[in-house]
Amino acid sequence: MNSKRKGSAGEREAANLLRQYGYDTRRGVQYSGINGDADVVGLPGIHLEIKRVEKLNISNAVAQSIRDARENEIPVVMHRKNRELWLVTMTFLDWIKLYQAWERENAR
Repeated sequence: MNSKRKGSAGEREAANLLRQYGYDTRRGVQYSGINGDADVVGLPGIHLEIKRVEKLNISNAVAQSIRDARENEIPVVMHRKNRELWLVTMTFLDWIKLYQAWERENAR
């Protein structure tokens, strides 16, 4: 499979996975094609870059997500290799904000 087709397939796979958890997600590029759109849209406040490759430069992927995220969006990279689980990578500061919000919500 060529890299463009594999990338598109990875975006569909990620969107389908998120839909299994009740989120109305879809590939971003298939509708607008505007540069800077997230690879998968439908999670308000999250800018998702999807990488479905065997060798990923995670620093470059995170930098792309940060660069392309709109104001008030958390840049996130979802990635996986063949026959492996999906992983999520984000900056520590964004992760700690999410964790602290979860902690406040569950302290009730």
